[in-house]
Amino acid sequence: MMNRPSETHPHYFFTLENLMTPREILTAGKVVPVIAIDDLSTAVDLAHALVEGGIPTLEITLRTAAGLEAIRQIKKEVPNAIVGAGTVTNGEQLKAVTDAGAVFAISPGFNINFAKAAEKSSIAVIPGIATPGELMLALEHGINTMKLFPAEVVGGKAMLKALYGPFADVRFCPTGGISLETAPGYLALPNVLCVGGSWLTPKEAVQNKDWAAITKLAKEASAL
Repeated sequence: MMNRPSETHPHYFFTLENLMTPREILTAGKVVPVIAIDDLSTAVDLAHALVEGGIPTLEITLRTAAGLEAIRQIKKEVPNAIVGAGTVTNGEQLKAVTDAGAVFAISPGFNINFAKAAEKSSIAVIPGIATPGELMLALEHGINTMKLFPAEVVGGKAMLKALYGPFADVRFCPTGGISLETAPGYLALPNVLCVGGSWLTPKEAVQNKDWAAITKLAKEASAL
C-alpha cells in the first residue's frame, strides 16, 4: 500500500486505506461479511480465505471479546483486507477500534451522542438506521452512506424503494436477514452499494477451519 504525506503535517504518513470514504469501502465488494470471532486463532486465516474469494471488506463485530484483537491481527497480517469494526455503539468503542487499526466503523443504530462521536472520528463511520428520522439525523451530521438494519425486519427492498424518493442521494448497505438468494434483489436497487451478511462465515466451517469452503462462499458472493 502506497503512502502519502499529510498536507497539513508533511512529516506524518497515512496509508491510503485510512483515507477511504464510506462509499469506496462499501463498493470494494458486493458483500460485506458480518463476522463474530469466537476463536482468535481463526481470525487471520478466515480473513485470508475471504479476501482470496474476492471479498476484501470485512466487518469484525464487537459482539465477542476477541473482536478488537482480531482487528489488530487482520490489519497486520492481511494487507489486502479492508478491515473494519461492527456493533460499535458509543464513542469509547469508536476510539478503541480506531486505535486497533480499523479503517471503518459500523453501528447498529444512530443517536445524537453517537453522531457527535462520529463527527470527531478519523475513520469512516457508517451508521445503522431503521427509520427516516434516523436517516435525517445522519444527514444533518454530514453522513449520506448508511446501513439499513435490520433490513428484512424494517421492510427490506420495499423500505429502500420508499426511501429513494425523498433521499435519492443516500446510499445503503442493507444488513440483516439477507442471503445469497435474496442479495441480487437488493443489489439491483439504485440506492444500494452492497449488502451485509453472515452467510459467508458459517460457524461449522470456521470451527473446522475449512477455509476452502469459506473461499468458495466468498467467490459465489463476489460474483453477484
